[in-house]
Amino acid sequence: MASSLTRNCSRFSKAISVRLMSNLPENTVYGGPKPQNPNQRVTLTHLRQKHRKGEPITVVTAYDYPSAVHLDTAGIDVCLVGDSASMVVHGHDTTLPISLDEMLVHCRAVARGAKRPLLVGDLPFGTYESSSSQAVDTAVRVLKEGGMDAIKLEGGSASRITAAKAIVEAGIAVIGHVGLTPQAISVLGGFRPQGRNIASAVKVVETAMALQEAGCFSVVLECVPPPVAAAATSALKIPTIGIGAGPFCSGQVLVYHDLLGMMQHPHHAKVTPKFCKQYANVGEVINKALMEYKEEVSKKVFPGPSHSPYKITASELDGFLTELQKLGFDKAASAAASAAENMEPSKRDHDALKMVEKLKRAGLSFDLLAYNMLSGLFSDKNKADEVYELLSDMEVAGLMPDSITYKLQHYHVH
Repeated sequence: MASSLTRNCSRFSKAISVRLMSNLPENTVYGGPKPQNPNQRVTLTHLRQKHRKGEPITVVTAYDYPSAVHLDTAGIDVCLVGDSASMVVHGHDTTLPISLDEMLVHCRAVARGAKRPLLVGDLPFGTYESSSSQAVDTAVRVLKEGGMDAIKLEGGSASRITAAKAIVEAGIAVIGHVGLTPQAISVLGGFRPQGRNIASAVKVVETAMALQEAGCFSVVLECVPPPVAAAATSALKIPTIGIGAGPFCSGQVLVYHDLLGMMQHPHHAKVTPKFCKQYANVGEVINKALMEYKEEVSKKVFPGPSHSPYKITASELDGFLTELQKLGFDKAASAAASAAENMEPSKRDHDALKMVEKLKRAGLSFDLLAYNMLSGLFSDKNKADEVYELLSDMEVAGLMPDSITYKLQHYHVH
């Protein structure tokens, strides 16, 4: 009996200990991404397996928590915290100005958001060129303080090869980077493609081979002709990651802001690479949303009742008004009373709310309703007019999704 009680107490003690040590917050407003099973984390082993099977490796840059969560959700293999943050986040013309401390801030934010991909941090310019010792110290900080799994360094000079080897020997995984190396634009004469003549093409392949010999687990090939990238990929035993290097690499990488069409600023349009395919025009969506927000605030449409959720009961309001009057704040009491009256939903607002609930219970979406209406699928003109009027009421009440508000503004029922 005593031993059984002891065992039960021990189990209870362990359970309490585990519970108190948990770092997962309960009932938080913002939950963040769910913790991943360690078996689902992308590792070097996973990448090597994909490479052996001929399966392309996907790499995208990320610089903050939201972009990292998007990469995590999309199932991207490798998340690169690139020094390109200097340009697309900080607004510089090149990657050179960003500091190690700034990069570490980006790395930590990404590490909080991306739980599945392999995390790789760029070594910024000026933090690894002086000596192998400096390179190792910087790489250690990127892992310990930045939460990264590996680092990437640019270039193929003898000193860079030596630095890459020293970092690998220190127990840190390294990706090399050859071809156009943006940190060396002062030597290259700008953002210029490489490998376009015999000597340059051979140098790309030889440098990639040297980085492999130094222990790099992968090499980025940037802005080189596809035949040169194909030759390097064939010669190497490790995967190549192409960016502006054609389709023959082991994988591809693009900058997050570029592939999403995030930026609409003329400066960014000037520096967006020719090789980048835009898979969306997120910048236009953002601009439209901001302009609509500005307009609604200017016209005092936002916030409406549906976005003013915090209520005060009638009795508490009466007491509040009385106290204000006692304090001599008659004007404030009048303003509060008027605000309370204006926030009371009208009959049409109630009808709109009922319509929302009916749609939810029926499993119907606003978009489906709007599509039917705006495509003229209602045979009854009066019915279509009735639906249009109801949707307009819902818009006024602040109950309308942006997609349908847009349609209401640009189309009518015929």
